Amino acid sequence: MKINVKKLNENAKLPTYGSKDAAGADLYACTAEEIEIAPHATAMIPTGIALELPVGYAGFIYARSGLASKKGLAPANKVGVVDCDYRGEVKVALHNHTEIPQTIAAGERVAQLVVAPYITADFEEVDELSSTERGAGGFGSTGTK
Repeated sequence: MKINVKKLNENAKLPTYGSKDAAGADLYACTAEEIEIAPHATAMIPTGIALELPVGYAGFIYARSGLASKKGLAPANKVGVVDCDYRGEVKVALHNHTEIPQTIAAGERVAQLVVAPYITADFEEVDELSSTERGAGGFGSTGTK
């Protein structure tokens, strides 16, 4: 699948896959200098790119496992969503989950982008829902007994 990418900054890097069969493409920080993220704070990290995703597809922004495990940095919203009709700059809201300041260097890989299809639902109000064995059992209701 071809995805059109527009560089909004001459120093921007296009997303790249770390291996032939990787699901996520690395997104890179596009900044002139390093960005410090204070403990328990969130910083918006620019990527310097905009995407043209096909209709019916979205870009899902996930944490990079290395950045999360080594620096305690992960997307603040857990999973970011880039809609197919969005044409602005892709940014990553990185949250520092540690007790010490963390830095992001210019050009550092900050997240991974997974392009996936989605379904747009037609929500319809009804008076009753069909019954199931689970019913209204919520959080923790399906654990072992």
